[in-house]
Amino acid sequence: MIDKLEYFIALAGERHFGRAAERLGVTQPTLSAGIRQLEERLGVTLVNRGSRFQSLTAEGERVLVWARRIIGDVRTMQDELRIERQGLSGHLRLAVIPTALAVVSRLTTPFLERHPHVTFEILSRTSAEIAAGIDNFEIDLGITYRDEERPQRLDRRVLYAERYCLVTTRGNPFAERRSVTWDEAASIPLCLLTTTMQNRRILESYLQRAPERFGTVLESNSMIALIAQVRTGRFATIMPSRSAEMLGLAEPVRSIPLEAPDVSYDVALVRAVREPQPPLVASFWEEAALVTLR
Repeated sequence: MIDKLEYFIALAGERHFGRAAERLGVTQPTLSAGIRQLEERLGVTLVNRGSRFQSLTAEGERVLVWARRIIGDVRTMQDELRIERQGLSGHLRLAVIPTALAVVSRLTTPFLERHPHVTFEILSRTSAEIAAGIDNFEIDLGITYRDEERPQRLDRRVLYAERYCLVTTRGNPFAERRSVTWDEAASIPLCLLTTTMQNRRILESYLQRAPERFGTVLESNSMIALIAQVRTGRFATIMPSRSAEMLGLAEPVRSIPLEAPDVSYDVALVRAVREPQPPLVASFWEEAALVTLR
């Protein structure tokens, strides 16, 4: 029954039998048979399907809520039993918005020093992907914007306020300035994160207020790719000031604070709303509060 509930959660997340089977490491016939057996056991149809996945039924949506709760409790029980025998150990999956990747080590390094038997997997994800990944038990914790949607499903602990700077190279417009306005930044060709990223939507809400329409010459879901393009000497990007500091940008790269207006957005550690919390998640959550990032 537990295996079949995990099949169902994976299928609901991927909305595709082939991708769900690949994620679980089983064959598609095995997955399909497991879903049918679950439907027979529960006496309801969970999935609308023809030759392929179409949608969850109304009963399937209700079962999905219970399936996530049951699987979460089983995993928490297994973690507690393992930690009872071995001490704090295991694997934490942490998904992070690209603009916050540079600060992750400030949280993971002291945790690893105190708990050497813990390992981490750090993934770069959009805000929406982080929320969905926590829902589907694909990740344990996330670092994302506090104002991301679905607040009722996520606990949040604010880590720091994200402020922004223009990053360019010596000889380019505004490179020698002490500060730059958002209108001025909008007047030059920019390399920015893709429109799937919440950071891009935040930046656009201010750049679009400029008298002239701003333009991008390159878009990427990687901050490293943007910085590499800026280093060629012809372009500029906008990134969090804290990330610029952590990356240790050196000559000929310059970072200039963006002002008028002074913009800040809270970045938070997030987890699923549930009790009890898995021991590893609970420990990382509490110890993150001891780290000063503000």
